[in-house]
Amino acid sequence: MLIYVCISSHGFGHAARQAAMLRELHALRPDWTLVISTMVDRHFLELVFRDLPVVLRPVQWDVGMLQADALGADPAATLEALQDLEDALPQRLDQEVAWIRRQEAPVLVVGDIPPVAAELAERLQAPLVWMGNFGWDDIYEPLGSAFEGWVRRARACYQRGSLLLRCPFSLAMRWSVQEIALTLVAAQPRPIPGALVAELQEPPSPAVLVGFGGLGLGLDPALFQRWPDHRFLLNRPRNPDLRDHLALIKNVTLLPDDVRPLDVMPYCRRHLGKPGFSSFCEAMAANLGLHVVQRDGFAEAAALMDGLRQHAFHRVLRREDLESGRWGLDQPLQPPSHNRLAATGALEAAQAVQRVAIDTVQRI
Repeated sequence: MLIYVCISSHGFGHAARQAAMLRELHALRPDWTLVISTMVDRHFLELVFRDLPVVLRPVQWDVGMLQADALGADPAATLEALQDLEDALPQRLDQEVAWIRRQEAPVLVVGDIPPVAAELAERLQAPLVWMGNFGWDDIYEPLGSAFEGWVRRARACYQRGSLLLRCPFSLAMRWSVQEIALTLVAAQPRPIPGALVAELQEPPSPAVLVGFGGLGLGLDPALFQRWPDHRFLLNRPRNPDLRDHLALIKNVTLLPDDVRPLDVMPYCRRHLGKPGFSSFCEAMAANLGLHVVQRDGFAEAAALMDGLRQHAFHRVLRREDLESGRWGLDQPLQPPSHNRLAATGALEAAQAVQRVAIDTVQRI
């Protein structure tokens, strides 16, 4: 059995949750071939899929929402990119259909959440399982008449599937497809190097994990010095000047390139970042308090913020709060209005994919 996963190239969250699901699926069926198809940053893929035998097919299947940074959307640039994608997709479909057929194995397609996964599955006569907390139809619809055609096309694709694995914090996704509701989808932390453990056990404390996903957001490094009693953990920036500057700040720790933010969550108390599906799932699973910057112009953010208020201890910040260092790390957190969510969504998704795949083989 070949499991072919079309992963959105928008940000890191789609790839992160598929890494969690496929790790569980590999544990259930180590004899199956797992293929991931995306243009997400190669280093990030190697980090989250480490030690998992996956085949990478570098294909861009969707545009998502182009953005100036982690908090600001660019609808005009998105429209232009959508047209470019439309022109390129026929050749990409032909290429991948030919490659998959050469593998001479039964196929199941997972879409997270490029609409064109529906056409790929139909050309292969393969079952299609959607997995996500929104579709691009939900994201484009509030953006006005210029996106109407893209909304219709995406929604028509999403209605052609065998199953929807609905992740928490979801938008409408009215696709007339059988559904299974998942709990939090998060991988397990890995052990971190002993030297890093020792550093994190030294003052200052508590530790705060800072993350703005794969879209990036520039912060003035001097802001961390406004909180000398807190240690801030950050991914190592690619910009060498910024990296060198941050390395000189005593209460900032830059994570080694082979350590995921998830891996240091057991050593943290709070998380500072934007609304993001995987960061929310991972932080909630680790029971961290979340300091979250409001994000405008992206429909998913409202659903994520509702989930935040319902299921996590939290504090909501304005962008001006973030950029001025008014992060409220010494203030009490707002309690959730509902109970915590279980963190078994990756296993639930893997079991569902396994059932659909086995049922397909039995029908052949």
